[in-house]
Amino acid sequence: MTKIDVVSGFLGAGKTTLIKKLLKEALDGSKTVLIENEFGEIGIDGGFLKESGIEIKEMNSGCICCSLVGDFGTSLKEVIETYAPERILIEPSGVGKLSDVLRAVENVAADLEVQVNSAVAVVDASKAKMYIKNFGEFFINQIEYAGTIILSRTDKVNAAKLQECVALIQEHNNKATIITTPLAELEGRAVLETIEGADTLEDMMKEVLERTQEEHAHHHHHHDGEECCGHEHHHHDGEECCGHEHHHHDGEECCGHEHHRHDGEECCGHEHHRHDGEECCGHEHHHHDGEECCGHEHHHHHHADEVFTSWGKESPAKFTAERIESILTSLDSGEYGAILRAKGMVPAEDGTWVYFDYVPQEHDIRTGKPEVTGKFCVIGAQLREDKLEELFRG
Repeated sequence: MTKIDVVSGFLGAGKTTLIKKLLKEALDGSKTVLIENEFGEIGIDGGFLKESGIEIKEMNSGCICCSLVGDFGTSLKEVIETYAPERILIEPSGVGKLSDVLRAVENVAADLEVQVNSAVAVVDASKAKMYIKNFGEFFINQIEYAGTIILSRTDKVNAAKLQECVALIQEHNNKATIITTPLAELEGRAVLETIEGADTLEDMMKEVLERTQEEHAHHHHHHDGEECCGHEHHHHDGEECCGHEHHHHDGEECCGHEHHRHDGEECCGHEHHRHDGEECCGHEHHHHDGEECCGHEHHHHHHADEVFTSWGKESPAKFTAERIESILTSLDSGEYGAILRAKGMVPAEDGTWVYFDYVPQEHDIRTGKPEVTGKFCVIGAQLREDKLEELFRG
């Protein structure tokens, strides 16, 4: 029987860091396979994890919880037949819903010798409040269905903010084990024991199957006058919802809505009317009750590819670390859309390679191993691809 562990987490939360730690300190010597689901056309994390010596099955056609549910069973069967692993780690897209990933596993478990062993959500303690407020439909789902929640960047927040983060999580899941000690201070084996020791899995899986059936049945079924992204509007031929053209009421837009604003501030690159002092993608602003950034309310049912888009490319263009620093700093401006994640590996002018990661208001640049070619990917809402193309031009 092959154990399946699902490691979820919103964009840039630290899933790859956790997986590397488990592989090195807890699963070394075991027969483990990683199935990775990138959101976007350009697979990046496969390069980051290649040094671990683990087999990686990358799937880049979209989110595992929507367009890949059918292919997922085929991929899982292929992995099991090819490698006969003791354990399979599944790293879903950062914008995927954990409930849908678990359901996809359950749908094929009857035909394969597999069992769900654990479900983990990695949560960035410094951005949890912001993401709950603004991308709750996806972010909260990952919290709700996790048996273990691992907080990352706890060493970068004060005690009050950490307590607030824990309280917010417990509002949505008061049964999960929450790890608050920085991962760097913990042994990988202790982390794995905690993950596998979660006693909520059986109840959680039952709830997954019950609660997601109705939700899944309502995907992609918008009709005239129904709400999309929290705003009522009418669809017409050739028009789309969630960041594409359609008719609006009161001058509002969907997913990049133009709202009345104060103080000239922007949220995720979009103008908003603010009322609560909440943050959106690193910028403080105010919301009306129930209103969210990019127009997505917590209880609407969307696929990730309805709300988020990705842009990326492979290129031999050379960059300096200083140039990458300038590019990543520019992504915070809002000029390029609501950027939630950027990552890549590119050749440098001096013959080395520059690896980079970006989340709102925070980025990391380091030296890495040469790749066959440079590649980078940007994920967010309302991406302005023409401007991104110009920004990343070597």
